[in-house]
This record gives sequence, C-alpha cells and structure tokens, in this order.
Amino acid sequence: MVLLVITPTENGASWRDAFRKLDPTLDVRVWPDTGALEDIEVAFVWRHPEGDLARYPNLRAVFSLGAGVDGTLGDPLYPRQVPLVRMVDPDLAVSMTEFVIAAVLRHHCDLDHYAHLQREARWEKRVRPSAAGRVVGVMGLGALGARAALALTALGFEVRGWSRTIRTVAGLETFAGEAGLSAFLAATQILVCLLPLTPETRGILDAQTFAQMPRGSHLVNVARGAHVVEGDLIAALDSGQLAGATLDVFDVEPLPAGHAFWHHPRVLITPHVASLTSVATAAILVVENLRQWRAGGALLNVVDVQRGY
Repeated sequence: MVLLVITPTENGASWRDAFRKLDPTLDVRVWPDTGALEDIEVAFVWRHPEGDLARYPNLRAVFSLGAGVDGTLGDPLYPRQVPLVRMVDPDLAVSMTEFVIAAVLRHHCDLDHYAHLQREARWEKRVRPSAAGRVVGVMGLGALGARAALALTALGFEVRGWSRTIRTVAGLETFAGEAGLSAFLAATQILVCLLPLTPETRGILDAQTFAQMPRGSHLVNVARGAHVVEGDLIAALDSGQLAGATLDVFDVEPLPAGHAFWHHPRVLITPHVASLTSVATAAILVVENLRQWRAGGALLNVVDVQRGY
C-alpha cells in the first residue's frame, strides 16, 4: 500500500520514519515527492495544498493529522467520495483537558487581576466563589469536549454542556441546538469552546452570544479562530460584558503582528498549542487502523462529510 504524507507545515520525514518503522510493508512517500500519481492509495494530511487530493485517481482514504477536519473539507476540490478519518488520540484528549483546566482555573482564581495588581505594587485581596458556585459551559461534547467537561466536574465546578445535536454525557447537564442555547448561556460564567468548525458554528461566538452570558464572564476558545467574531469579542471585553479571554486559535495564524488581540489587557494569547498531535502515539493509531482496514475491517473514526465532523 502506498501512503502519501502531505504536511507542508509539519515534519513530514518524522511521520514517514514512524510509519515505516511500525509497518515496513507500507510504501511511504512525502509530498511533493509523490512518484506516479496513480500509485497513491492513502493520504495522511495537514493543511494540504488546495486541490491536491483531487490529483490522485486511486485515492481510497484520507487520514487527518489533527482532530479538526475543517481545513481538509474546506478544500472545494476534496474528493467527497473518499472516506476522511479524523485523529482520535487519547493523548490529544489528555493534553486538551490539561490546557482547558489551566485556562478555567486562571479565570476562576482571578490570576489576571493579581498580575495587574503586582505591576502596580498593590496588595489587595478579592474573594472568589467556590468551584461549586462557578458555572462553566462547554460548547462541543465530542471526544475532547466531553472529557474536558467531566474533568472540570471532578474539580467541583458546576458544568453544563451544549452541542448542535442532542448528546448525553453521564453526570452532565446538557443542552442542544438553537432552542437550548439561550438557557445554556444564561448561567455560563466561563465559556469553553470545543466545537467543530462547520458552516453552522462559524461565527457562533458573537455579540449575541456574549450578551446572553452574565456580565463579567470569561471565554476560553481552543477550537477554531473562525468561531469568533473578533470585533464583537473586543467590544464585549472593552465594555466589561466579558472580563477576559484565553485564545489559543485564530482566524489567521500566525496572528498578524498588528492585531488588536496582542496588546489587549484582557486577552491571553497562546499559539495554537492547547493540544498537539504526537508522532509517537498518533502513528500507531493510523497504522493499526490501516491494518484492520486492509484485513477487511471498517475504518474507524470516519467523518460524516455532510456534517463536517
């Protein structure tokens, strides 16, 4: 089987070496050294050049390097008949949960406020509620969102979940769809976005959403930058409707040097590092999935192309 690694912004050679070590029978090639286009049967991709996947006439499956597949499906020439497999790696879920917990605790414990006081050499105490008195809302209850929500529950927070379609997570109060969004937002003091990016969720973090949250709430976005209407977020922060935001993802990455987020006193920026795919663990999952498929089994974690996740 011929596997093509297409990762223009990543270390394709590392993936090639990992795949070959795990399964020497694989003929692994690294883009742009594809060899004959008709040889390619499987592609392993991240931020592939637009239209490239349409060049391989015998392509049978596409594996995504990351949990999100909006970049792949955003290619108008993506061959929709070819199964797309998203990355479901327990290590991704663990690292994402760690980041979300850190961001939520940062807001819950008023660490930004104390950093400001330190710069002014002021010794002032602020009483904060217990975790049980703080409502955290998690948007997106997939593999990453559900795990993060349950971890926050274990810390004692009152956690609610919202998804586009009804999802049941044991021990969690959940809301769904447009009908459930207002009730979900009404009590949410720290909002964590872990939604997939689809046409329906693009721009969902906007002025209308922020206005429905309690004044002085916080936002943590670790999903996709395009979920946020940036001007609306800045306005909400400037007005005090939101007290702060932790942003790991942006509509344009790297974030342009002159962007208002860089110097906004109520924004913490991290460079899309909340959860990074590990070559060591992810390569094992891809190879095992391929082995089962080649033996006549079904591919695991195939994306519903129509829904986008």
